[in-house]
Amino acid sequence: MEKEQFQTLLRFFKALGDESRLKIVGILANQECSVEELAVLLQLKEPTVSHHLAKLKELNLVTMRPEGNSRLYQLDSDALQSISKQIFTPEQIASLIDDVDTEAWENKVLKNYFDGDVFDNNSVQRLKEIPASRKKRLVILKWLANKFEIGIQYPERAVNDILKRYHPDYATLRRELIGYQLMQRENGVYWRSD
Repeated sequence: MEKEQFQTLLRFFKALGDESRLKIVGILANQECSVEELAVLLQLKEPTVSHHLAKLKELNLVTMRPEGNSRLYQLDSDALQSISKQIFTPEQIASLIDDVDTEAWENKVLKNYFDGDVFDNNSVQRLKEIPASRKKRLVILKWLANKFEIGIQYPERAVNDILKRYHPDYATLRRELIGYQLMQRENGVYWRSD
């Protein structure tokens, strides 16, 4: 998401992060109102309503038209739809985390459960324990599954030998790799799932 769009999104949520402004938007979606009418409907003082309307006008969410000595406000539904189309797409919302390390938690789990540097293939890595938490166990199993090459078939003994390098309970790890469908097994032959 571009910085300008991010700032627009942030201003949008700040503007609508107030109960009174949300109510004003709701009222103006149904009808035009003056500051005086809004103040009576919301039981607020007129200067307070004017302040809220100014915040909504900054985002072009409300329009104003003069009528005699008063001004009438209405929700600008086109502006609301425009913001929605520009910013509230799944792709744009997902891009909010472009600068977030989405693997940080998994890396922390690996560091906590292994002795040795799991990111250095020359380091000796030993699994301290098999996590009880299913989510953490899956992180460990995915890491172990990467120790097997895709497209290679392994006899059970070879699978056991590879898993023994990391933890003495290789049988549990082997069963878990199959259970989580990270590896497949048929007639004593194992292979890594894609």
